Amino acid sequence: MKCILLLPILMALVAAETYSTENDDLDIEAVVGDLNLLKSFLDCFNDKKPCDDVQADFKKDLPEAFQNACHKCTAAQKHIFKRFIEESEKKVVDDLNALKKKYDPESKHYAALLAAISKS
Repeated sequence: MKCILLLPILMALVAAETYSTENDDLDIEAVVGDLNLLKSFLDCFNDKKPCDDVQADFKKDLPEAFQNACHKCTAAQKHIFKRFIEESEKKVVDDLNALKKKYDPESKHYAALLAAISKS
């Protein structure tokens, strides 16, 4: 009986260890394949324009994701982040640099973040 009572508590703890999976099905290839859409995400993240619901969902986790090397990211979120950064480095490097400056102003965490998402 005690095990049955502990199960919901343990499930809640495990669920709390990752960010919301609500947008894990984002078509990141569509985002990075459309320069205007890619810039729209970056403009949201860099506080240059209002965010839509999907952008806002990702943005709320960015500070912690940068600081903790995406520790709470799901595998899907790591893949999304990896593709987002890869294509931003190729297409909109100034906007990506602004993002890094905003969320990692002392450049303490970016290398660890890249290492954490590199296998995704």
